[in-house]
Amino acid sequence: MGYLRSAHSEAPLPPQQASCLETFHLELDYVFQTLQRLGARRAEIDDLLQEVFIILHRNWSTLDTTRPLRPWLFGVAFRVVRSHRRRRQREAPYAVLDPEDEARNPEDSLDAKESLNLLSEALERVPLSRRAILIRHDLNGADVTEIARDLSITKFGVYARLRKGRKELASAMRRLQATRVGAA
Repeated sequence: MGYLRSAHSEAPLPPQQASCLETFHLELDYVFQTLQRLGARRAEIDDLLQEVFIILHRNWSTLDTTRPLRPWLFGVAFRVVRSHRRRRQREAPYAVLDPEDEARNPEDSLDAKESLNLLSEALERVPLSRRAILIRHDLNGADVTEIARDLSITKFGVYARLRKGRKELASAMRRLQATRVGAA
């Protein structure tokens, strides 16, 4: 990821910018996975990553770096994806498909990729408000109290959305598997 390095690498960065850049490098994979799980398209993830880290850089001086940063980053990623979806719904995009790069998919990982694709498709069918809670709790291992605090809802609201999101995900998985078995 050479394009992520500073343009003036010979000049040392101020300490505040250096710590923000270090955090950027440490959390890049987490934010990338979070954006994928929230339903961002592959072609959009780089732009959305930039938006998340621009927000991180702008707010770095006001952040409490003694607390875990991932919940804050998840909230930012959630809002960036949500606003991006709103913009995308208002726009009329061209009907051009992004071709899949077949060279990157070796045969021995095909089953794993199909399972991930199935899960991603099923997650797409869960509404974003419940999907965010499902991802934070079940995939990222966040505590219900933490999720409730970060999203400004009650713990009961988190439990209710989590339960309904799990049901919707299971139902979507069953439907997708049935259509794939029927098509094969």
